[in-house]
Amino acid sequence: MSRLQVVSGKGGTGKTTVAAALALALATEGKRTLLVEVEGRQGIAQLFETEALPYEERKIAVAPGGGEVYALAIDAERALLDYLQMFYKLGSAGRALKKLGAIDFATTIAPGVRDVLLTGKACEAVRRREKHGGFVYDYVVMDAPPTGRITRFLNVNDEVAGLAKIGPIHNQAHAVMRVLKSPETAVHLVTLLEEMPVQETADGIAELREADLPVGGVVVNMVRPHVLDEDAVRAAAGDHRKDITKALAAAGISGSTRLVGPLLDQAVEHAQRVELEREQREALAKLQVPTYELPFLGEGADIAGLYRLAKELRKLGVGA
Repeated sequence: MSRLQVVSGKGGTGKTTVAAALALALATEGKRTLLVEVEGRQGIAQLFETEALPYEERKIAVAPGGGEVYALAIDAERALLDYLQMFYKLGSAGRALKKLGAIDFATTIAPGVRDVLLTGKACEAVRRREKHGGFVYDYVVMDAPPTGRITRFLNVNDEVAGLAKIGPIHNQAHAVMRVLKSPETAVHLVTLLEEMPVQETADGIAELREADLPVGGVVVNMVRPHVLDEDAVRAAAGDHRKDITKALAAAGISGSTRLVGPLLDQAVEHAQRVELEREQREALAKLQVPTYELPFLGEGADIAGLYRLAKELRKLGVGA
């Protein structure tokens, strides 16, 4: 069972929503989950309708069965100060460096440093234990960067470990990669049943596998129900204007002639969408990873919607 659940996906697929719902799902029945944000967008705070998250772990929700969801927005500058204190005991000297702008320089200019700090903080939460020896968190869920960046983001510690041959930086990078490349971690990709997100998902999985990073599953988000059966979908592709006009008239519907055009247009559009979704499901099946589908929420991803998605994820067994 993977204790670090990383959620990525193409922009617009709802990866932050899925990450939040997954944190709720994993916290069910008394578990404790930490939901981590690394992009500085405060998307988690918006979803849970709370104030902006500080650089501290704060309880934001209670899951069914009494579990708890904590959240943390990782700030690279604060994470670097933690790192300097942990390994070099700089204390006030580290704060002085911040005032001089050195911390900001290191986290924005130095290649890869920011990603090392973000992944390192998440992995520290995975490994952290209480005084009696148990883990502080049963699961850590990371709302990670988009699919196009995810492999480099997670693999940057490997590059740093290769550059720094000895010392604390080398040891820290190796410790992080031991977590990220182990069964303790699962990287899930969120997609829609559309060509571009599915193709990006396929490319992302190939890159993760090439880097020996553990692929979890594909979460297909915002799946709309099929309102027509297969016969009706096939019929929508033909010209049945006269038959439909007669059927509407026989049912006593006034203005049936004016209704036929829009009805057929909608039926054809639905038929095309169903066919496109069938093709994308076939493409996802070729990836040979577990695939899970979440329903489209017409009312939007509010708190009630998050709990609904969490229940669905729990039922599907995502992350278990």
